[in-house]
Amino acid sequence: MIKKYLLYLLTPSVLLSTFFTSCEKVFEPDNYVAYFGGEIINPQSTFVLFMKDGKVLDTLFLDKKNRFYKKFDSLTPGLYTFKCEPEYQYIYFEKNDSLMIRLNAFDFDNSLAFCGRGEEKNNFLIDLYLRNDRDKDKLFEAIDYNLNDFEHLIDSSYSSKKAFYLKRRAQIGWGSGFDSIAKASLDFNHYMKKEIYPFAHQFKTGEQVYEKLPENYYNYRKSLYYNNKNLTNFSPFIKYISALLSNITYSKNGGKFNENSLENNILKLNIADTLVKDHQIKNVILNNIAYMYLLEDQNMYNNKKFIDRYLELSTDKEQQKEVREISEAVQKLIIGKRLPDVHLVDQQNRTVPVEELTQNKETVIFFWTTNAESHLKSSHGKIAELKKRFPAVNFIAININDSEENWKKALKNFQLDQINEYKSTDFSDIKKKWVITKVHRVIVLNSDGTIKNGFANLFDINFHKNLQ
Repeated sequence: MIKKYLLYLLTPSVLLSTFFTSCEKVFEPDNYVAYFGGEIINPQSTFVLFMKDGKVLDTLFLDKKNRFYKKFDSLTPGLYTFKCEPEYQYIYFEKNDSLMIRLNAFDFDNSLAFCGRGEEKNNFLIDLYLRNDRDKDKLFEAIDYNLNDFEHLIDSSYSSKKAFYLKRRAQIGWGSGFDSIAKASLDFNHYMKKEIYPFAHQFKTGEQVYEKLPENYYNYRKSLYYNNKNLTNFSPFIKYISALLSNITYSKNGGKFNENSLENNILKLNIADTLVKDHQIKNVILNNIAYMYLLEDQNMYNNKKFIDRYLELSTDKEQQKEVREISEAVQKLIIGKRLPDVHLVDQQNRTVPVEELTQNKETVIFFWTTNAESHLKSSHGKIAELKKRFPAVNFIAININDSEENWKKALKNFQLDQINEYKSTDFSDIKKKWVITKVHRVIVLNSDGTIKNGFANLFDINFHKNLQ
């Protein structure tokens, strides 16, 4: 695949010839010039956002051939993000790197390839990301396994990826800065699984296993460092910390963990404050806790107490504003209210008003995206079971962020024809108004269209109680 992209990128053009000439330059020690460009096939927007630690550094507009190119007079080595709405991916720049990308927005991660000075490291990162992503598809089922089978599965996968990491590190010979990113992508994905297992296994099966874990189960925690600035906003690290906090809170409650309770979420804030000393990293983690909690508890009194404690610990004024906005949006989705209007279309591209979704029946609305294929399959499978058990209930699926072509292709390929399937035409709008940050989120409506439960979890073992 890489060779094909290289051949394409080497076709004559002023843009690319300029780029490759720059790769051959000899740079002075104090020269931090770098280049970033590429081509986006089937773009969903007219620009690429170039970001660092969640902040937009530059907006790179596509030309008529859907290409972009940027010379940075001084670019600090490190991890960056490029975003082609609604997708994003990481890119690592060493001193004087000159990187080109090519991708198809309809198959973002699988089609992404890097070329130019710094290509080997970045192609390794995307390869490892895809391996981790394939593992993620197996994790939902593996959570049901007994401890020995679960550990055998994840240890085997980790060993295979570690061998890949060691081989490529020896071949490429990258520096310590990049290695901290590469190793984090490898390790934290594995550690997250171990943290998730005890409480997720009980959540799904009802079996409590945390007291049965061997003494060395968490040995890896002893070697972890939580203040590495290179990992600020790095998804594998942040997801691990989120799982760690949930697991510690679960253990402190003797396996009687209510993740949605005010007390447990304030406890998470306090643990994060103790665990992480770097203010920038701590703010990211505190924000993540806040987003997750505010989507689960719609009690105004609880929200105020939680936000008060959050504001005592957070130093990020911009994020504090966003947390307040989410809290306000959540209050519009409490029991008895009506869903804010968003733009939905059916398979004939006809607009479907939100007030017509229920068809005077109790209604379950769930969400999916082809970016989470395992959820796509498991959610539709779960709904098929519920439909048999509750034939009077109206079940609705909403695709949140695929292109029309990808949505219809998925409907056909996965034979999604058993319930009403709709598509949101504006992901940012539905995400903001319906506060969608978790794909397993479900909204349950009464037959008159009012909200019965705005923040249900489809895979909660007691979800069926929402329909009784």
